[in-house]
Amino acid sequence: MSIHLDVTARQVRASRPLIDSIPAGPLVWLRRGQGLVGWGQAARAEFTGPERFAQAEAWWREVVANCQVTGDGAVDADPPLCLGSFSFTDGSAAKSVLVVPQYLLVERPGRRYLISAEPTGATGPSAATVSEGEPDFGQPALPVTGWIEKPGHHGPDQWLKVIDQALAAISQGQVEKVVLARDVRVGGDKPATASGVIQALCQSYPDCWTYSIDGLIGATPELLVRSVGGLVTSRVLAGTIRRTGQDQADLARAGALARSSKDLDEHQYAVNSVIEGLRPFVEALSWPDAPSVLHLANVMHLATDVVGDLTGRGTNSQAWSVRLAGALHPTAAVCGTPQAAAAQLIEQLEGQDRGRYAGPVGWMDRLGQGEWGIALRCGQFSPDQRSAQLWAGGGIVAASLPAEELAETEAKLGAMRQALGLD
Repeated sequence: MSIHLDVTARQVRASRPLIDSIPAGPLVWLRRGQGLVGWGQAARAEFTGPERFAQAEAWWREVVANCQVTGDGAVDADPPLCLGSFSFTDGSAAKSVLVVPQYLLVERPGRRYLISAEPTGATGPSAATVSEGEPDFGQPALPVTGWIEKPGHHGPDQWLKVIDQALAAISQGQVEKVVLARDVRVGGDKPATASGVIQALCQSYPDCWTYSIDGLIGATPELLVRSVGGLVTSRVLAGTIRRTGQDQADLARAGALARSSKDLDEHQYAVNSVIEGLRPFVEALSWPDAPSVLHLANVMHLATDVVGDLTGRGTNSQAWSVRLAGALHPTAAVCGTPQAAAAQLIEQLEGQDRGRYAGPVGWMDRLGQGEWGIALRCGQFSPDQRSAQLWAGGGIVAASLPAEELAETEAKLGAMRQALGLD
């Protein structure tokens, strides 16, 4: 059945930071204090299986075709907008989802908009009943207290053995690179407030994309694809080293990372997979000869931005951002090389469903433009917010050392541990 929406968009006051306007059950995509904060659901759809990206694009095209948009002509956010996240594997039990918020605050440089969406004929509150960008959500952003951590599917000692098995598979020629992830379980008697976790992530990792969709909360440094105005960008991260907190020591470690043949090889696999994934859609692809080093609060990564023009490819030039995300997923940065063999090895060695960890997460507007990150440095929270499953992974290549790979996952888990008061 078709979904018909009435959408209103208007510019509103912005007297406080957007991260102070986070509701219960939030839909969030924020970076450097700007982005999207939504609440409520005007429309929602779930998708499964290998066709989930195509199904999502088809559903969204139908939704926007049946929207009546009114409001402030100065709004440049191209409403309506949806937020979504997708499972890592085709066969995952986790549902992929797109959600149109009932209300959405959109922060752009110097402007803030409120977009409301209601099914046609709905008798609920209109946008006029929502305060101009200053809604009272009644949920203070309290820090998480009293939570404890327990081992996940693999404890640290078991994880070292898993890495040994991966290295054996590499030496036997099964794969060149495989990206393995481990989980930990956390929880407590008192529920975590999503707003508190989100604010902690935004404050500690302002250069990451902080997201919250259906209980999946995290701060990813990796942009799978951005497609806006015909320009397509993908940020590739692979190759990681932990920060010491001492400036001179970290500069030395950054230099070592930039010269590490092991990390450069791991990084190049990921860059190549993105280039090959984008070629059918874009022209004039460009990327630097060597990666830069991205400095985050707890770790440093080798980083490469790949850029292309989404024109001149016939019907492919009309690809919406969710289709680009599906074409790129999973990259070698979260799966491995060759992709099919690496995915099979991941299933064998990890022994559990990743859910939406390491899947695409982001947003899309009515023109199909959008940003999709990779759901990293994240936790999947239970509906009552009293527990969560945290994930972190790393790329394994022939030169990897098990102890160093374990340490890398510990460093990456630090983002969510800190946000939950565990670090």
